Amino acid sequence: MSSNIKDLEKTLWAAADKMIGGIPVSQYKFIVLGIIFLKYISDSFEERYQQLKAEGLGFEEDRDAYIESNVFWVPETARWQYLVEHAKDYNIGEILDKAMDDIENENASLKGVLFKVYNDPDNRNVNLGEIIDLFTNIKVGTKEAVEKDLLGRIYEYFLGEFAAHELQKGGEFYTPACLVRTMVEILEPYEGRVYDPACGSGGMFVQSLKFIQQHQGNVHNLSIYGQEKNPTTWKLAKMNLAIRSIDGNLGKFAADTFTEDLHKDLKADFVMANPPFNLSDWGQEKLLNDYRWEYGTPPKGNANYAWIEHMVSKLSQNGKAAIILANGSLSASGQEAEIRKKLIEADLVDCILSMPANLFYTVTVPCSIWILNRNKKQKGCTLFINANDMGTMVTRKLRELSDDDITKIAETYHAHASNDGYEDVAGFCKKATLDDIKANDCVLTPGRYVGFKEDEDDGEPFEEKMKRLTSELSEQMKKSAKLDTEIKEVLGEIGYGI
Repeated sequence: MSSNIKDLEKTLWAAADKMIGGIPVSQYKFIVLGIIFLKYISDSFEERYQQLKAEGLGFEEDRDAYIESNVFWVPETARWQYLVEHAKDYNIGEILDKAMDDIENENASLKGVLFKVYNDPDNRNVNLGEIIDLFTNIKVGTKEAVEKDLLGRIYEYFLGEFAAHELQKGGEFYTPACLVRTMVEILEPYEGRVYDPACGSGGMFVQSLKFIQQHQGNVHNLSIYGQEKNPTTWKLAKMNLAIRSIDGNLGKFAADTFTEDLHKDLKADFVMANPPFNLSDWGQEKLLNDYRWEYGTPPKGNANYAWIEHMVSKLSQNGKAAIILANGSLSASGQEAEIRKKLIEADLVDCILSMPANLFYTVTVPCSIWILNRNKKQKGCTLFINANDMGTMVTRKLRELSDDDITKIAETYHAHASNDGYEDVAGFCKKATLDDIKANDCVLTPGRYVGFKEDEDDGEPFEEKMKRLTSELSEQMKKSAKLDTEIKEVLGEIGYGI
């Protein structure tokens, strides 16, 4: 991302943040992101409108002329110029809600998706006119802007900032981009069906398409399927895809993946997900005999293995999955241990990555990434990668993986998978056999396998180093004894004998 776009993002965020008006971030994000979306579709419409007007054939108000160019039809009451003209009206909240309604009525794919929160009495302190003014001079929906994914970057940046500013669990709709990129670089989803059963705001899909574009692939070769339980987050995902002209199937409504699977017959080539960690109330009692529990019924009190088995059930014959889970899933006992053992014996566990702490905006705990594969190239073994020391603290509480970190992880995995140039590296990566894993009671914690990082050879012979270190230790012990004596003498002089 160029520095100009980064500067623009920060400027927009700082300006928007000043207008928050005393309402919670959880509500404010819908106000700002909804207006950004309005600006995008209005810019796209306006550019197409001017093209048609220049042609002089009178088609500028012909809906089909927009649909054939993959442009949303925007009625006059929702066009940006109309909103600017009324930005300072006392009833601008009502005007914005009507604009959203009018757009939904004219575009079936957006029905029930847009946020109509602007006329809510709770938002009366928000200066909507200033927010409209903020985006007025930025063209985000033109062909040039779309090619640069300008609005997509701004939208994604705002999602990240909103996640960072919310309270505990407030950022659950957003998976940090560096984690998603790591998963995408490992799976390499060039073509086929990609599925996310807990899709949040749709970050997995966006990064998959970016991967294809960066590798000169065809984005039309990828079909997107997703599901999200939270209705407002589902709307965020739909909008996130719409601003990138992505035609994904996220179902007709928000729904619980376990109890109301909207893609029951799907067999996906790639599954990527960051499901809620350690979900305790997931409805196990209603699903005791579910077809998805091929490797055992997951426990009632934790959904981690329910997510794993659900995703395995969605994999095609050559399908691969990348799943972010709490580290406890690697060594959990009881029913989970039995399921884990069967997954290992079925040779589904391709790679386990141990990730560092502080990667998420709202929780500091480390996590792991499971790579599952129905058609492993390296049969009978699993790659363990310990990335705990990777990344850089970009703030006091937040860590990010660099491009080099992500490349190193992905290249290590691909070298292992292709058996081309792979070597175990103490402290970082280890290729373990099924027998190795069974010897560790089927615990999948990478630290058990990769060992400790070897100290760099400083060229000093071992015998000389031991002699030097022993001498230094002896000298330090003499100094310590001398200090003890001096302290006792001082204490004795002031009447505190020891």
